[in-house]
Amino acid sequence: MKDGKDKCEGQSASLKKNQRQDRLKLALRENLKRRKSQARGRDDFALAPSNVDDVTPHDDSEKAPGE
Repeated sequence: MKDGKDKCEGQSASLKKNQRQDRLKLALRENLKRRKSQARGRDDFALAPSNVDDVTPHDDSEKAPGE
């Protein structure tokens, strides 16, 4: 009768292992989606034009208003 008990324990361990693998697969898939989204966001930011030639609003070279 021990054989039946051993089979149940083996199936239980196998089930736990499969559940763990499924959780890991899901976590990896979600992580990959998040990283791709972040990379797209960085690419969008890098492609935005920079306005280096524009004068900043706090430029000291001009007179203060009212002078």
